Amino acid sequence: MEMAARASGPSDLTGVREVLLAPAPPRRATALFATRTFAWRTLLKIKHSPDELSSALIMPIIFTVWLTYLLGGAISGSPQEYLDYFLPGVIVLTVSLTTTYTGIALNLDISRGTFDRLRTLPIWRSSVIVGAMVGDVVRYATVSIIPLLLGLALGYRPGGGFTGVLFALLYLQVFAFSMVWVWTLFGVSVKNPTTVQSVSWMIQLLLSLLSNIYVPQETMPGWLRVVVDVNPVTYATTTVRGLMDGTLTSGQLTAGLVTCAVLVAVFVPLTASQYLKRWR
Repeated sequence: MEMAARASGPSDLTGVREVLLAPAPPRRATALFATRTFAWRTLLKIKHSPDELSSALIMPIIFTVWLTYLLGGAISGSPQEYLDYFLPGVIVLTVSLTTTYTGIALNLDISRGTFDRLRTLPIWRSSVIVGAMVGDVVRYATVSIIPLLLGLALGYRPGGGFTGVLFALLYLQVFAFSMVWVWTLFGVSVKNPTTVQSVSWMIQLLLSLLSNIYVPQETMPGWLRVVVDVNPVTYATTTVRGLMDGTLTSGQLTAGLVTCAVLVAVFVPLTASQYLKRWR
């Protein structure tokens, strides 16, 4: 014992003595503190992995320039008219694509064993997901503002003015919160991160193509409109476009909000069930 004490040194024994003589164990982290910690962790991931943001931004930026100046005249008569129609849809597309990263990041934590370490901590179980979603607010704001700035530089002028754009960006936060539960369900249900990413992006691609992001659904054949009219991205695009153009009707706003409510009502219980199974 004496030889071990000499080998460890006075400084090591001081640290051990402080732990043994501590009056009480550290207090358990509150739900708010744990959520704030995981939100900060998400922000640090964005800081140290900017490629996640760049990959979500590059495609919409290319699409904006390419479709506006190559096909805009053929679709709407002039590139400027098509830009006025297309830009709100690009912003919805960008935010919608970005929502997949929450599920992918959660699945990576599970596959790498980080999730198992978190399970041993005395924290609120849902703080891992809630904190990630709170931190993603910054991500959604960033990826929605940059395409908007590009559109303004190209000549887009929102008819709804600053107020319409502001409410459109706020609605996008609500829509992103609703959509992220879909990909979080994938994140906690699928074992392979590569599968989560490929399936999420494939579904996102289908949702964007089978929507009114690129062209009005009134120009589509009847059988295709049936699919487009039940697509949540269509309702989100209609709401954002109406807010930014200043033409939103009460019916369109109601449909956009109901779409978000339905997504939450369906996917939150499913995600929570799978997540709690993982936590046990």
